[in-house]
Amino acid sequence: MRIFLDTANIDEIKRAARLGVISGVTTNPTLMAKETGIGFEEAVREICSIVDGPVSAEVTSLEAEGMIREAMQIATWAPNVAIKIPITETGLQATKKLSQEGVKTNLTLCFSANQALLAALAGATFVSPFVGRLDDVGHDGMEVVADIVDIYSRYGIETRVIAASIRHPLHVIAAAKVGAHIATVPYKVLLQMIQHPLTDVGVKKFLEDWARFNERR
Repeated sequence: MRIFLDTANIDEIKRAARLGVISGVTTNPTLMAKETGIGFEEAVREICSIVDGPVSAEVTSLEAEGMIREAMQIATWAPNVAIKIPITETGLQATKKLSQEGVKTNLTLCFSANQALLAALAGATFVSPFVGRLDDVGHDGMEVVADIVDIYSRYGIETRVIAASIRHPLHVIAAAKVGAHIATVPYKVLLQMIQHPLTDVGVKKFLEDWARFNERR
């Protein structure tokens, strides 16, 4: 299982990259809009220079031709760009064409196994079921991820499953247990995955013992 960072914040991406544990980044228009002083293309190019793995950048057109036109332009910005496309009728049409052109795609706003199956049949490189948003409306988001993983495995489908809309570290563990290929997490959740009070206690105890040892020398 791999970890992607779900943010468009350059500083967060740089700090996370230094940890050596993330292998991709996902962005969306909402995340991009939170960042000021940098344009969309500039941000995508910089993120792609920091992270070697896939960097998802989303189209905003609603029609297939517009999606394709945007995607082909964004794909020229860096070799590791993956184009985020919503799972809609026009999104599937665009994905099919882009997959034939060799453009990597990440089908987003996925809320059912049916949608994920269609995304894979259209040639999506990745599909992103939104766990937290499903939980918010009374559905079991992780069960949807598990169903998608099971269907893909049963039929040898190569589309990678990105567990998205991750709210806390337990979501990451659950995603790993059901076989998601990737979890994309906010920077805050990544830090929460690292932290444990017993680790802090252990470090403090080791340093105190080491200080006492040196005092006796």
